Amino acid sequence: MGKTAHTAFNCAEGCSVEAALAVIGGKWKGTILYRLHRDGVLRFNEIRRILPAVSQRTLTAQLRALEADGIIERTVYAEVPPRVEYRLSAYGQTLAPVLLALKAWGDGHKARSEAA
Repeated sequence: MGKTAHTAFNCAEGCSVEAALAVIGGKWKGTILYRLHRDGVLRFNEIRRILPAVSQRTLTAQLRALEADGIIERTVYAEVPPRVEYRLSAYGQTLAPVLLALKAWGDGHKARSEAA
């Protein structure tokens, strides 16, 4: 595996949660990861359509960070115009239970908020 975006953590109990959130936290990463888990492979512009409020620059930065951490794989096809696809790596697929648990918790939270 290549260089990761997040390297050393030297802290007390709870540090593992901090390490995990450093990789998957952020405004857009959760949605990107969930959709890659659900859909398998997405092109850059498909992700842009899913997240219309994100700027191209921010989306690119989030995707590069996930790639640097080995969570997603990026494939560039030598075509005109270039086609770029993203998918969860084998390592990224280990996040599936976490993503599904976050979705379930979010569904419950939305329902609770709407009922209030």
